[in-house]
Amino acid sequence: MNNPQSDMKLSLTSWSLRACTLDEAAAISNAIGVGALDLGYFFAPALDRAALLADPAAVAARVRELPVAVPNFYHLFGDSLLDRNLANPAALQQNLQDFRQVAKFCELAKIPTIFVVPGVVNPGQSRRDALGYSAKALAELQKIADDAGVVLTFEPHVHSITESPGTVLELLERVPGLKLTLDYAHFICMGWRQEEIDPLAAHAAHVHLRQARPGALQTKSGEVATGGSGNSPGLKQGGEGVINMEAHFGTLRDAGYAGALALEFVHMDYMDILYDDVLTETISMRDRFRVWAGQA
Repeated sequence: MNNPQSDMKLSLTSWSLRACTLDEAAAISNAIGVGALDLGYFFAPALDRAALLADPAAVAARVRELPVAVPNFYHLFGDSLLDRNLANPAALQQNLQDFRQVAKFCELAKIPTIFVVPGVVNPGQSRRDALGYSAKALAELQKIADDAGVVLTFEPHVHSITESPGTVLELLERVPGLKLTLDYAHFICMGWRQEEIDPLAAHAAHVHLRQARPGALQTKSGEVATGGSGNSPGLKQGGEGVINMEAHFGTLRDAGYAGALALEFVHMDYMDILYDDVLTETISMRDRFRVWAGQA
């Protein structure tokens, strides 16, 4: 069997380890051989948003002390997906003000990519209205990110204005140079076929990995390493997820993707993702990538 060559590397989302401190999350990432950690404002490993906005240099100094790489930072403008979302024109100026500080933080912390969410359809809007406002906001944010030498990405997600691959491509066309944080699970759970999502891989600057099926944003990964010998450990079937991960990895590689693949199994009260053993699923997905990449 050929061992495909790939420059892709794994990361771990800090919000997967919701009960751990930031230092503990970094230590776990190292302990499982990943050595990279995506950061955000969520749960016990969170960065303090108010502190970051007030003094980005101080928070960046703290992040640089972590014994892991930090490939991506998730910035949420408000307190929820609705609050101060990018499709709300009334929030634009405050969002731009905050984002200048966020971009400065990422520049100083040497975090290469930022992801934001694209916004929702607000009261009184159509999806078309919301898409226009989001495109305007993202274009302004991209100027700020470019000045800081950071890559701006957005993540298409359930309940956002970008719930179809076609709408994602339209938004990308409206903001030239804009990139994606791509999570196939958000599309799979809404019933899109994997082949319909694949064209988005060419626009990815960051990727989230987890399993999903129609109707479920997160499911068990479906295959886990079971030992074997040499560089080809065995695989055990039986999970609920329907994403063909080997095809997914190959699509990304063929599109020239050389960034991080962030393991994002979580336990949270969102889309009923409360029932999986996060660490077991994380290790399973880690091993699945290693087998594909010839690293096992």
